[in-house]
Amino acid sequence: MDQLQAFAWLGLALVAGKLVRQRVPLLRRIFMPSSIIGGFLLLLLGPEVLERLTGGAVAPIPEGVLRLWSGYPGFLINIVFACLFLGKTIPGIRNVWTKAGPQVALSHTIAWGQYVTGLAVTAVILIPLFDVEPMFGALIEIGFIGGHGTAAGLGETFTELGWPQGQDLALGVATIGLFTGVLSGIALVNWGVKKGHARILGAGGPEKEQIESLSNDIVTMEDDLLLESREEAGDSSPTRETPPGGAGAKGIVRIESMEPLSFHLAYVALSIGVGALLLAAVTWLEETLLLPLGLPVLFGHVPLFPLAMIGGIVVEKLHHRFFEGRLDRALVLKIQGGALDLLIVSALASLTLSAIADAWMPLAILILAGIVWTVGAFVWLAPRMLSDYWFERGIGDFGQSLGVTATGLLLMRIADPKSETPALEAFGYKQLLFEPLVGGGLFTAVSVPLVHNFGLTVMLAVTSAITLFWLALGLLMKKRTARQT
Repeated sequence: MDQLQAFAWLGLALVAGKLVRQRVPLLRRIFMPSSIIGGFLLLLLGPEVLERLTGGAVAPIPEGVLRLWSGYPGFLINIVFACLFLGKTIPGIRNVWTKAGPQVALSHTIAWGQYVTGLAVTAVILIPLFDVEPMFGALIEIGFIGGHGTAAGLGETFTELGWPQGQDLALGVATIGLFTGVLSGIALVNWGVKKGHARILGAGGPEKEQIESLSNDIVTMEDDLLLESREEAGDSSPTRETPPGGAGAKGIVRIESMEPLSFHLAYVALSIGVGALLLAAVTWLEETLLLPLGLPVLFGHVPLFPLAMIGGIVVEKLHHRFFEGRLDRALVLKIQGGALDLLIVSALASLTLSAIADAWMPLAILILAGIVWTVGAFVWLAPRMLSDYWFERGIGDFGQSLGVTATGLLLMRIADPKSETPALEAFGYKQLLFEPLVGGGLFTAVSVPLVHNFGLTVMLAVTSAITLFWLALGLLMKKRTARQT
């Protein structure tokens, strides 16, 4: 019975969130997803708010339902990451680097710099003043670029490492990042217009009507993330003319053979299965070869979802070997979007507000430091690392660095409404060399265990070195491009 109630409550919350969003213009202007609104509505009805306010006299949500919700994110995040590369045409690394090398360098500089900022602030301020966990320093990148999905998906890892509050704090960072990414991004677009950095927009900046017209497209804009190749024309490189997500590709499943949704769900399940096998293999190797040498457990604390992403790449490659035609990328995105909506609602509904309340001061300092770094990186580094249309290209990385991918796409659409610049194309290519590592990728998944096992100082040194590498590489590429022109 609890399973039925849990699912029914989630459905009610999503519908209610949509209705609230329709009737509150402010929520549409700040592009607040209905899933987040619905999650907070359930949070208000749960033991963290309503039961406390009424002294337990009113408790509409049973305890068993809350327990189920707390377990949903760890499962649903695997579906989200398994879908990342299913149905995508993945070009060669050389082609990606030619199209988006500077964009790759900038995005990695910002992401690794968030680790440096968080770890440094934790070491210098937060531990001496508030005695926080060293793992506190990893929350900026996990919450900002990783978003609600990654924050919720790492719940089991936080618990295994003895810091279950980490999930609640990461969700708090993700929520504030989403607000900040949209609001500060729009402010930066207007700043760019006034300073002459935004080359596409007119002197008046983005119109209010233009911004509001995008409020219903924040999810569907994910379709533009990777621009597919025109295989029939023999062109192996993505182009802007081809519909994103493989729209128009020949189907591979006849309705009388199998429901297309079932077939694509089967591929998602296979991707997760391949990821589980990979995780079991690396865990076995660690236990067999590394732990006897006295090294700490690392892969034993790694969640499944980054390996599910790799599983999706493997399954996509195998698909092309045994089937003609492509997977329906639009259908894969619907599966991914549905799983993400349910994940966000269940994660926020089971949020422990007391964990955030107990650490609100260090969390506020950490978030402020992360925002300052991210804004500063965009204003000062983007024009020095990107050669052409630096503003239109950099605003996408800025939005993603504070409020996940959809925010970056949203800000690019505002700054470049008709895709007249190479910003969207470069952003799509960049994801192929970005998402597997950070923003929910492999390093994001292992960052908390690494800090726990090797210490804050070691990881601060490592992330600083990686940040400097990407920074130097980006500056060098810009300098080389300037010489050639």
